[in-house]
Amino acid sequence: MSTDPTAARRAEAAPEGAEQAAPRGIRLPTEFPPAPEHSRLAERLAACREQGRPALIGYLPVGYPSTEESIAAAIELGRSGADIIELGVPYSDPVMDGPVIQEATAMALARGFRVDELFRAVREITAATDAVVVVMTYINPVLRRGVDRFARELTEAGGAGIITPDLVPEEAEQWFAASAAHGLDRIFLAAPSSTAQRLEMISRASSGFVYAVSVMGVTGAREKVSDAAEKLVADLRAAGAPAVCVGLGVSRREHVEQIGAYANGVIVGTALVRALGEGGPEAVGALTRQLAGREPSGDDAAEPAPSTAPRDPRVPSGESRL
Repeated sequence: MSTDPTAARRAEAAPEGAEQAAPRGIRLPTEFPPAPEHSRLAERLAACREQGRPALIGYLPVGYPSTEESIAAAIELGRSGADIIELGVPYSDPVMDGPVIQEATAMALARGFRVDELFRAVREITAATDAVVVVMTYINPVLRRGVDRFARELTEAGGAGIITPDLVPEEAEQWFAASAAHGLDRIFLAAPSSTAQRLEMISRASSGFVYAVSVMGVTGAREKVSDAAEKLVADLRAAGAPAVCVGLGVSRREHVEQIGAYANGVIVGTALVRALGEGGPEAVGALTRQLAGREPSGDDAAEPAPSTAPRDPRVPSGESRL
């Protein structure tokens, strides 16, 4: 398992139409552990499909603007319509994250975030909501904790799986063993530039769902969803993906409806983090209800503003942090 180069960087660097080779000295895996016998992710996605709608998946980082507020916001997220909650682990080199999430996680780290806070958050959120909770983390925090220990503690806290944005299947031997031992789903990322060979490997290596990155680049709310998303979902399904959920760029109810027409789930991150920074847990709940279609959106609901970083809670709301 390694973090450099990352999966995102590999995908961007690969020439169009070229197969992405495994790093030198690493053998491409041919067999992967089976999915968990009782996958809560698979069950939740199936339940949403039976209801004729996509799963709404919301991301929030633990520790921003404080551990207590991040837990309160995630509970509000789950109670307001999110079917699955992604809890982000703050990390010092978040290569996939845009400025809003980078600012939020940097503030959490500056405050002194510790991984123990993650497991506390998982316990409290799963106790207070019906949402299925997964963790999104770069692999270094997992390696520092110990791969098996991290997986065991996440399972004990009530977590259902891990999204690993900078880990590729051919470098995930330890993670495969730990996820199988502790009944966790493993969620890998696929990008529009991924070749057919890589899509097949990612589909076979993943359980729960595959995270389809709708655009190349970092996270952030956008005016519209990339046209590449629908083709990527179709290609992943053809490659045998257990389910496909789309993220990067989702910020409005219309995006949820558009993506939900062809994907199993819709992932929202930046818009929720911005709402938390600007209005606290209550704003997260209001936006979630709009995204879930539980209440109408206002004229400015979930309007993306890529240049606006989350408000620093140490600064009065009328001032900006430079």
